[in-house]
Amino acid sequence: MSETPHRYTPELAQEIEIAWQDRWEEEGTYHAPNPTGSLADPEAVAALSGGPLFVLDMFPYPSGAGLHVGHPLGYIATDVYARYQRMLGKNVLHALGYDAFGLPAEQYAVQTGQHPRKTTEDNIFTMRRQLRRLGLGHDDRRSVATTDPEFYRWTQWIFLQIFNSWFDADADGGRGKARPIAELVAAFASGEREVPGGRAWADLDGAERATIIDDHRLAYVSQAPVNWCPGLGTVLANEEVTADGRSDIGNFPVFRRNMRQWMMRITTYSDRLLDDLDRLDWPEKVKLMQRNWIGRSRGAQVRFPIEGSGESIDVFTTRPDTLFGATFMVLAPEHPLLESLVPEGDWPEGTKPAWTGGAATPRAAVTAYASAAAGKTDLERQAEGKGKTGVFTGGFAINPTNGERIPVFVADYVLMGYGTGAIMAVPAQDQRDWDFAITYDLPIVRTVQPSEGHDESTAFTGEGPAINSANDEISLNGKGIAEAKAEMIAWLEAKGIGEGTTTYKLRDWLFSRQRYWGEPFPIVYDESGHPIALPESMLPVELPEVDDYRPQALDPDDDISEPVPPLARATEWTSVELDLGDGVKTYRRELNVMPQWAGSCWYELRYLDPRNEEAFVAPGNEGYWMGPRESAVAGAPAGSRDVGGVGLYVGGVEHAVLHLLYARFWHKVLFDLGHVSSEEPFRRLYNQGYIQAYAFRDGRGQTVPAAEVQEHAGADGELTWSWQGEPVFREYGKMGKSLKNIVTPDDMYAQYGADTFRLYEMGMGPLDQSKPWETRAIVGSQRFLQRVWRNVVDEESGAPRVVDEPMDAATERAVHKAIDAVATDYAGLSFNTAIARLTELNNALTRLEAVPREAAEKLVLMVAPMAPHIAEELWARLGHSESLVREPFPVADPALLVDDTVTCVIQIKGKVRDRIEVPTSISEDDLRDLALTRPKIAEAIEGGVRTVIVRAPKLVNVVPL
Repeated sequence: MSETPHRYTPELAQEIEIAWQDRWEEEGTYHAPNPTGSLADPEAVAALSGGPLFVLDMFPYPSGAGLHVGHPLGYIATDVYARYQRMLGKNVLHALGYDAFGLPAEQYAVQTGQHPRKTTEDNIFTMRRQLRRLGLGHDDRRSVATTDPEFYRWTQWIFLQIFNSWFDADADGGRGKARPIAELVAAFASGEREVPGGRAWADLDGAERATIIDDHRLAYVSQAPVNWCPGLGTVLANEEVTADGRSDIGNFPVFRRNMRQWMMRITTYSDRLLDDLDRLDWPEKVKLMQRNWIGRSRGAQVRFPIEGSGESIDVFTTRPDTLFGATFMVLAPEHPLLESLVPEGDWPEGTKPAWTGGAATPRAAVTAYASAAAGKTDLERQAEGKGKTGVFTGGFAINPTNGERIPVFVADYVLMGYGTGAIMAVPAQDQRDWDFAITYDLPIVRTVQPSEGHDESTAFTGEGPAINSANDEISLNGKGIAEAKAEMIAWLEAKGIGEGTTTYKLRDWLFSRQRYWGEPFPIVYDESGHPIALPESMLPVELPEVDDYRPQALDPDDDISEPVPPLARATEWTSVELDLGDGVKTYRRELNVMPQWAGSCWYELRYLDPRNEEAFVAPGNEGYWMGPRESAVAGAPAGSRDVGGVGLYVGGVEHAVLHLLYARFWHKVLFDLGHVSSEEPFRRLYNQGYIQAYAFRDGRGQTVPAAEVQEHAGADGELTWSWQGEPVFREYGKMGKSLKNIVTPDDMYAQYGADTFRLYEMGMGPLDQSKPWETRAIVGSQRFLQRVWRNVVDEESGAPRVVDEPMDAATERAVHKAIDAVATDYAGLSFNTAIARLTELNNALTRLEAVPREAAEKLVLMVAPMAPHIAEELWARLGHSESLVREPFPVADPALLVDDTVTCVIQIKGKVRDRIEVPTSISEDDLRDLALTRPKIAEAIEGGVRTVIVRAPKLVNVVPL
């Protein structure tokens, strides 16, 4: 029999952890009471004096591969933070659900024939098991999955709120806001708003009215340029397309083409989405990414007349002060004015350039180029490092500032969806335009004075005074950018050839997919083809069963194929007889489904009220958990209220733009319509780093399973590696399936237990930085917990080994310093430094003959957020019957945080000669006597002392005779 039967081994750790997880679940330890509605317990809410705190993890997708050790990093961090806040008396809501619709499950269904719901539910089961084993303190009553009809009923309901709304740009003092579409109809009918086209509302028939209203809706149907992937049978968002124009899933070719799609008018919220970033407690890099994505630019819209035509090319420029230097123009291949520019017949005499690719006529050259460009995705056309080439259209425009005729080109790097689909090229001030001008031997005119030492063979993109910028009516020469821009805009407006304006890079949100595994739209169409919203009483519109989940047979390389969504196979579902208020009629359903983003735009709101059957969330619960609070954003006026939202949102920076931008848009619409009190969904955002791991490649550059690689140490200590007898090469990369370097948490639970795994991940380094995984290093975390265990438990008997005696002064001071430091670290998400403080204190207690109970209990309480299972077990063995989850976190005594000694510097004529530790309470006289008797000082002042300056307790300055 072992001499230490109660030693903290991995086997005992697992036994303890499972027992406590079962108890937490049985007792509902992590249930967060609501003030009203479902899950309501007003008395429990009132008893939690610290107030509400909503802690949120980014919505995970339930992958078939399960979790690897990189996934739980953020989940453990939010759990530690939530546990600490519970100990401060907060009512903490911490829940986790599943973003379960999406293409991966559908592709698996296509390959295997297994229903994506079965695949998804199996994956959720696996993930729930892995997360439960981690000991996360989630309120399991609040878990949701986007694939549950009772959840997507409300996704459909929110879509209808957006569909039945329009954006009134004049509302709210010019900030603009969503208003019910019924108010727009009433304004048209009363004459309060002018009807587009100038006709009276009463004179329009039903179809004409529907067309006008549909043109104002925040959710609308449009013929839009999309990324069409025949191999997947669906359109893809830009982020689902690789830079070489292929699908991220399946690696199929992707083509750019116009298709009928649902869109969301997110562009109407561009200014609010931008301006409200300043009111959020978010990382600056994420705010910058959103600002760049929205891309607000202030400048001028300028009209360049087309030579020989009554038409003109509109260009937006942020630098109207450089107009005198515009020496050519470039249009997108889809630009509607191309036909007006391209001359009929052969090239005009003297204008056929050598770089037309041998095309016999301008029309042939442009048509061939535009046709090739039209099939490329935006990412391909604007790929970093891509050469900026184009084709001369044969046409010319006139620079309105100087009357110069400038050639017009067509090039694929100009996108019709951004700005006006045309650019004026000022090669002296833009390196891209410079390279283009050099390639095609075009004029270069500097309009900004380069700084001294500038390389004359390159564009100058810095600031400087304007040069070469004058005509008979205006001169910008010598003026700075701001003054020159203002004067040029005023001149353009006075001449009627331009106006100051603002543009955005943000495009309306493509919101439909030709898939099966997604939320059905709550929309039907009548015989005229207008979309009609279903009444709320008919929600949810559930997915029908189909025999085949794949898109109808499509050639992956056929860019002209038409999508036929899988829902078209559900013939009894696609056509439906309904009474929508004017008798029973036959309608056809929308066959597209919503994108995976839909459920993740609002899931955090459903956590607040998951069982509410009357509303997506009760107002009282939303206001309690997410309502505005006193602002914590730096620079906010004292006492000001913030935008509301989740108290802490933790996730990867890869979601910085799309998910966060889409969720903000939905939330703002709900706020405008009065459904929520918070203006923003996430008041505080924190990005955790990645966990990296070694990956290995063979001689062909292919990754091999890292777990099967063997390590070899040479005679000189140099390491080499092999796989199946062949040499391989090591590299670092983000842990994942693609690099075959996954380590699963299941392996860690079995070898070390969940608490050791949690402690290791939190101690690897700062939470917001990426860190390398090293399995062998986890033993350090295991040893720390074993020492904590031994400081509390007698390993032979299992009884507490603490003594009921007061702490000595040194121990008491060490404990209180640790309390103060660890509390600060927990509050600031600095978990690696908290572990260092706890290790230091634990080592100090280990050196004692016996640990005082008070010291042991405070240590256990401080360890609890990080390693909750061992802390619960030690707390119980110390004689407590209740869980420590809501036990108050220890409070440091300020008097014990001040050092009882300080270092006193002793100087002679201002130069440091000695240092000495002295009591903080030492008097000036005692400090003077002590300093003068120090050997170094006594030797230096043998000739006598003129004066001694004392600043007790830190300084003595001796001036000898």
